[in-house]
Amino acid sequence: MWALLVLIGAAAVSAHLQDLAFDRQKVFRVIPQNDEQVEIINSLASNMQVDFWQPDSVTLVRPKMQVDFRVEADKSFEVEDLLKESGVEYRVLIDNLQAALDAQFDSKTRTTRHSYEKYNNWETIAAWTADIAAQNPDLVSRSVIGETYEGRPMYLLKMGKSRPNKKAIFMDCGFHAREWISPAFCQWFVKEAVETYGKDTVMTTLLNSLDFYVLPVINIDGYVYTWTKDRMWRKTRSKNAGSNCIGTDPNRNFNAGWCTLGASKNPCDSTYCGSAPESEKETKALADFIREHLSTIKAYLTIHSYSQLLLFPYSYTYKLPSNHEELNSIARAASEQLASLYNTKYTYGPGATTIYPAAGGSDDWAYDEGIKYSFTFELRDTGRYGFLLPESQIKPTCEETLLAVKYIANYVLKHLY
Repeated sequence: MWALLVLIGAAAVSAHLQDLAFDRQKVFRVIPQNDEQVEIINSLASNMQVDFWQPDSVTLVRPKMQVDFRVEADKSFEVEDLLKESGVEYRVLIDNLQAALDAQFDSKTRTTRHSYEKYNNWETIAAWTADIAAQNPDLVSRSVIGETYEGRPMYLLKMGKSRPNKKAIFMDCGFHAREWISPAFCQWFVKEAVETYGKDTVMTTLLNSLDFYVLPVINIDGYVYTWTKDRMWRKTRSKNAGSNCIGTDPNRNFNAGWCTLGASKNPCDSTYCGSAPESEKETKALADFIREHLSTIKAYLTIHSYSQLLLFPYSYTYKLPSNHEELNSIARAASEQLASLYNTKYTYGPGATTIYPAAGGSDDWAYDEGIKYSFTFELRDTGRYGFLLPESQIKPTCEETLLAVKYIANYVLKHLY
């Protein structure tokens, strides 16, 4: 009994440590007007620890770009003074990160069990993958495509009515650990598929005619770490030779212009590209699975947050893919579908020109492997909460995103190749 109390006490202490970690930290938004102001942000980042929310790295900051970044509590006054002094336009997006962290959990659903309208920890998601397959044996099956650096199994759900030689769509969530709304969408998509099959004509046709591979969380170790130690963690949790810094950015770790633009060779950076393409067990498992199923996978969708964007290749180069016009019109129509529900506005276009260049992404890699319908979603919001989107927004976010995903899937079904 005493040991149990000590354990519970220790758990509470560790939860409490994370509670205090973000007290009075701030998230700023600045829009540098010229190269001189970009330089000010650069020097800021080199003089203190700055966590860039958008873009992912200080090296990507350009004039007239919206830049969101987080600073430690004891540095926030210094940062404000510097910005004021240098005449850089800024506003405080989040005044107290801890308050925003606490405010995430505003769901009315109070249960320790799995819920589609709450953020679920990995243990809960893992158990859910088994349950959803067991409860819907004719529609869902679960497999393991690999294991993570820390040894966790990577569960994949295959959805669809079984019939011979079906084409498939692959969708993954949870590349970046702190983007919690992403895994929430993968779970929501599975729920909608099993609940509306036989009722909704589009979903029924899709599941009869196509298979959907859904990877609910790819960066599981990182996701666990955001629940237990650091809510703001982004990368994997692998060790790096010759460095004390942990982790690789899994979405800079694919063999698509690897480590050229918008990625870092420094293991301490949040956009570290890894020691080689597919150096991470997680990215290799995903790439291996897609390579093994290349003849059937006709579309690749990857879900991130935040910014409300629908992106397609390329990100590692400014050149446009051969079917640019087609991808652009799909993205336009999908964005219109998405906006039809709550009027949420998405920007769409090729990654490099729409936001910024970034090499080694999974979407570009899948496209170059021959999957010509490849899209990246950046879900809600545009920075009010950033990565800390409240649970009360899970349902509307997932509902609207589902409309876009169903549109793309239906388009792919009608244009199989």
